[in-house]
Amino acid sequence: MTSQPVTPQPATPPRIAGVAVVVPARDEAELVARCLASIRDARLLLAGRAAANGSAPDTAAGKGRDEEVRVVTVVVADDCSDDTAAIAAAAPDVTVVETRLRSVGAARSEGARVAFARLAELGVAPDAVWLAATDADSAVPPAWLTSQLDLADREGADVVVGTVRPDFADLSDAQVAAWLSRHTPGRPNGHVHGANLGLRATVYEAAGGFGELDLHEDVELVARARAAGAVVVASEAGEVLTSGRQVGRTRGGYAGYLANDLLA
Repeated sequence: MTSQPVTPQPATPPRIAGVAVVVPARDEAELVARCLASIRDARLLLAGRAAANGSAPDTAAGKGRDEEVRVVTVVVADDCSDDTAAIAAAAPDVTVVETRLRSVGAARSEGARVAFARLAELGVAPDAVWLAATDADSAVPPAWLTSQLDLADREGADVVVGTVRPDFADLSDAQVAAWLSRHTPGRPNGHVHGANLGLRATVYEAAGGFGELDLHEDVELVARARAAGAVVVASEAGEVLTSGRQVGRTRGGYAGYLANDLLA
């Protein structure tokens, strides 16, 4: 996708009224159900807060959301040879798209396209859409969506770069110790992870989207958005648990970091 200049956001961006949750997956039959269950919990917390605040006025501080935020979850089962698509399709309120793109960037892009179209059908304006990205081998916390939308409201975030934690059960004691030594609670490091990334749909589109990259598509997208003036906020409020496997579905990536760089 060709990058275009990012259109400056209004002084007061519209309240987020729709969230597009996009999950690329390749042969993730073992973990995709856990991922989708965690997303459902995050959706329920968001819906519950809206219901609890239904009688309160909407404010720029992110309190009193008196309208339900529409959430669309799309799983892109890309080049799968297992039951990933069938397992995802059995989860409630999930749209599954099967592709043969063989690229995580292209899969994320297709998921975003489908989710944006669905939100448009539901009457959500494009400038009121938030894109939340994670991975099928990950589990988001219940506050994943609420924390991202709060940052958009309270700090004017156009992009939220969230932290991830590998499943320590997949790591050696030495790897766990090394990871802990590099991560200080309360100090998000600002590293970009497709497993925990959120941004305004308008910023995503103007920055050229994920494109068709098979590696670092998330990093490149955030770099383009930042260079064009988007407000990028690093946060650990919605830290995501991700697989600690060291042979990934793409070359390099987080699995490559754990296998080759963590103990270097």
